[in-house]
Amino acid sequence: MNPALQGYLRLARPANLPTAAADILTGAAVAGLFTSLPHNETIWYDFVALVFSSVFLYAGGVVFNDFFDYRIDQLERPERPLPSGVVSLKAAAIFGGVLMLLGILLAFYANFIAGAIALVLALAILTYDAFSKKSAFFGPLNMGLCRSLNLLLGMALLVKFGYWPIVFTPLIYIGAITMISQGEVHGNNKRSVAFAGVLYLFVLLGILAATFFWELQTLQALPFLLVFAFLIFKPLYEAYRENSPKNIKKAVKAGVIALIVMDACIAVAFSEWWVGLLVLLLLPLSIGMSKLFAVT
Repeated sequence: MNPALQGYLRLARPANLPTAAADILTGAAVAGLFTSLPHNETIWYDFVALVFSSVFLYAGGVVFNDFFDYRIDQLERPERPLPSGVVSLKAAAIFGGVLMLLGILLAFYANFIAGAIALVLALAILTYDAFSKKSAFFGPLNMGLCRSLNLLLGMALLVKFGYWPIVFTPLIYIGAITMISQGEVHGNNKRSVAFAGVLYLFVLLGILAATFFWELQTLQALPFLLVFAFLIFKPLYEAYRENSPKNIKKAVKAGVIALIVMDACIAVAFSEWWVGLLVLLLLPLSIGMSKLFAVT
């Protein structure tokens, strides 16, 4: 593969992009898209537009993440595309800007509410990249907010937000992953790993509680929740037992990829079992690409 092309792909974190698409699938399921399938074919064009909107916004966000981390990556991660010189800073800024603009325009194509959410999401992404990620508190909170807005973007497909409190689930979960990731270079973050475990448990119990509170598909969701718990807690335990950068990175990678499984848990609770399996189909795609491209 051409080194420059590979550099741009590495900047966009291809392995993470299916997780953004999973958010839209899940948000649409929460809004009721799959429980009463619409006959209006234009809704499916809007759905595809929102999937690509989310993917482009995510890709643009991680490109700008590396753009703002250029100086520190020169010291800590010189192999990345920007510090290694494979992609220039100017080219990265243009690339990230185009991706985010496409994401916003595609959301407005779906509907005005979706476009407005995409604008707020883009602002939240850039705020994290440029400022808040340096904070041990506001960084995880900001990153979690981005995922919450992404789920809300999926719900905007039908402009139905009756179950909006479910957006706190990705906020807490991503906050936990971001806390873990703050030690992936130097290690020595056992306290953060332990607290992330508490937050993970809160997410699992929160989804389960939501199925009872809203009288959803509890039994359908249980197998998905068990798979989700196994995928996130096993590497997290290893990161706590041996608190090395290597194990921390594995825990972060597992947490990011398991986002798809978390989305499947929510989707299947709010719709049908096959919708959860549809979301899970994105998992092997993400895992496969994670073997070729870095997740963090």
